Order: sequence, then C-alpha cells, then structure tokens
Amino acid sequence: MYPLWLSHFTATSSMGRGLAQTLDALRARRGGLAPCGFDTVDLQTFVGEVQGVDQVVLPEPLAAFDCRNNRLALLGLRQDGFEAAAAAAVQRHGAQRVGVFIGTSTSGILQTELAYRRRDPHSGALPADFHYNTTHNTFSVADFTRQYLGLAGPAVVVSSACSSSAKVFASAQRMMRAGLIDAAVVGGVDSLCLTTLYGFNSLGLTSGQACRPFDAERDGISIGEAAAFALLERAPARPRPGDVLLLGVGESSDAYHMSSPHPEGLGARLAMEQALAMAGLGAADIDYINLHGTATQSNDAAEAKAVAALFGTSVPCSSTKGATGHTLGAAGGLEAVVCALALQHGLLPGGLNTRALDPALPVHYLVDNQQAAPRHVLSNSFGFGGTNCSLLLGCAG
Repeated sequence: MYPLWLSHFTATSSMGRGLAQTLDALRARRGGLAPCGFDTVDLQTFVGEVQGVDQVVLPEPLAAFDCRNNRLALLGLRQDGFEAAAAAAVQRHGAQRVGVFIGTSTSGILQTELAYRRRDPHSGALPADFHYNTTHNTFSVADFTRQYLGLAGPAVVVSSACSSSAKVFASAQRMMRAGLIDAAVVGGVDSLCLTTLYGFNSLGLTSGQACRPFDAERDGISIGEAAAFALLERAPARPRPGDVLLLGVGESSDAYHMSSPHPEGLGARLAMEQALAMAGLGAADIDYINLHGTATQSNDAAEAKAVAALFGTSVPCSSTKGATGHTLGAAGGLEAVVCALALQHGLLPGGLNTRALDPALPVHYLVDNQQAAPRHVLSNSFGFGGTNCSLLLGCAG
C-alpha cells in the first residue's frame, strides 16, 4: 500500500467541537460524559451528548435532510476549516475525482422515532413532512455531505456497527488504488436516539455511571455521539514533518456471535496483523494503541488477549471511550483523529474513569497521560457480528 495523507481532519464530540477543544480536553483529562437527559429517555446511564446540535440549521436547499444526524454532520464539517479544505481538493482534482465515504449505524433513526409520535390517530399514517430517504436512510449522511461540499465522486456509506467509520478508510484506499478517485472525504457520524439507548440497555450492556474501560469492576458502555472527518489524498513525495499518514488497514470478520467478540480475540488479532503487514511494520514498531475498549466484560477481555498475543505487555494503550462514550458508527473516525493528534502533539492519552485495572487483562493500560514521541500508532474498532478493523497511522519526521 502506498501511504495516504490525512491532509486535513476534524472531530466533534462531547469533549468539544474541533481539534483545539478536543486536544485541550485530552490534555486536561476532561471527559464529556454526563447523566442521560436526552429527549424522553428514562434510564440510569451516562451519555456523551454534543451540545448545540438542535440549534444547527441546514441550508435551505438541503432542508429535506434535516435530522439530528445531519445536523451533527454539518456541525462537524464546519470545524477547523474542513469545508475550505474540501473545496481546495475539488480545485486540485475536480469534483468527480473526490469521493465520500461515511460510517454510521444509527443514521437518522431519531427522526423516525419522532415521526411515530405524530402518526395519524385514525389511519396510523406517518406525517407528510417525514422524509425517510433523506433522514433515517443510512445513505442520507453521505448524500448530505456530498451535496453540502459540492462533490460529485462516488458516495458510499458503511454500516458495520462499531467498525463503520474505520472501514471507510479501507474503502477509500481501494478506490484510490483502483484509480477511480484522487481524494476522499472519509469519516463517521452517529447521533443519539432512543433505539440505541434502550436497545443496549435491554442487552444489559449500559453502565449506570460513566464507563470504565479495563477496570476490574467495569460494567458496561456509555453511549455517545460524534462527527469526525478526514480528507485523504496521496502522500506527497516528501511529506512535511508532522504530516499524518495512513500506512496500513486490517479488516476481518470472525462471525463468532451476533453481539459478542470471539473470546480469544481471534478476529481482532487478524485485523491488527493485516494492518502491520500492509504497512510493512512489526509489532515492535507500534508506539501506542487506541483500544476499542468499550468497558464491557467480554469486549475488553477479548481485546486484551489479542493485543497481548501480538504485542506482548509493553506497548502503551488506552481507550478514549471513557471521555467520549462509545460513539458507535462514528467511533473509528473519532479515534483515528485522536491518534492523529497523539502523533502530532506527542500525547498518549490516559483512559478516564478507570480506578483499578483488571489484573486479568495483560496489557500496559495508561491511566494517566504520557508525553512521548510516537511514530506509529494503531486504532482498533470492533463491531457487532465480528466486523473488525484496525488502522495504522504514522507521522512524518
């Protein structure tokens, strides 16, 4: 694989809007999880809600796309000059040569939930102003992003649960390698809705407090929402110091169980091995791993076994879900941006909320920030159904 350049990137989550707020929160070890007060939800759990989403107004020509997920997407696209970077890519390559690859799982489900509250009491018909195609439909967020940025290349949505917005990097890389496009807007957008909150609660997977990845007494996830985007282009012949490069991608599907990972983490290990092989690197070359780390008993245990089997117990690693919550289909994109910040600013973020590490999990888990100069980092995203993806990022020296 030839390296791809993250020429621009941004993230918006409960930690903050844009890179400056996100980096400041990571440095200050300040998370965005709070007791759930979302909509009509009556659950004792914590969520990572992005403030101000309801106040976002879509441009009039795109009003049919109005839903929480696309509002969150727009809020994210407006950070860090990302719109201008996409426009500059169009000038360099042409609108038809810039693709859009977005990961999501919830998409605009909330809009359907709200519509069902307004069904006709006699016929049961949904309200006339409900537009499934441009809201609930999983393709909606890619279509909205494409039209908002004025792009005309291929547009794709990956909806593979929690690996969705990591796998879009691989989708874009394949299209660029095939010569179909020259650049790609990749990322993930997932927003809060009742279906996921009550659904994960019914599975017994939500915690009653802010989630505690890799803690001995971890008891479940905190659900969050986020929008993260990166502009992928071919790496320049001579990258500048600080340029972040996508060096490898690994994908696997262990298909062990619909909602539980393989207990030995076999699929996770395959994904990490493939990312290393694509980058031409060995386990000893990795300086930090951003773990999937959801804070469920089975997920953390399986990932720890996979990491230990491949890397041993010395590589620093942590999960940032204690700060953002599990942003589901946006997690891969959000955590790729966290890894890019780690590379550029020499910050290995310690996990939040973890009070007593589980001694049965044989990894070097960071509970405090660590200053370092990482050259290569790995970001893991593992979804329901055994859909696994690992991204390997590097920093030009």
